[in-house]
Amino acid sequence: MIDNADFIAELKYRTTEQGGRKNPAQSGYRPHLKFDFTEMLTSGHQFFIGTDSVYPGEKVIAQIGMGSTYHYEGKLEVGMEFEFCEGSIIIGIGKITEIINKTLEKNKAST
Repeated sequence: MIDNADFIAELKYRTTEQGGRKNPAQSGYRPHLKFDFTEMLTSGHQFFIGTDSVYPGEKVIAQIGMGSTYHYEGKLEVGMEFEFCEGSIIIGIGKITEIINKTLEKNKAST
């Protein structure tokens, strides 16, 4: 586990034909993350589990370390999906499988 991991997610990279990357991404890649509940973007440092790279069209499990967490405190939950992008280009979809940084976890009692 990396020191700054906020959550673990399954990432599905779009194929090149779907508008995704043309080349593989390496573990440590840092695209922007976009959640449906906000227009705000943050970087998401992706550390792949079990592989060093992922090709367009492939899935990978990754630990994600967010560049800034303040705006996301109390708003994330397991099963939540998000987009990851290069600039305005969506290159993949992620789904949270585990929240490590508990300050980010949505409070079930307040929903």
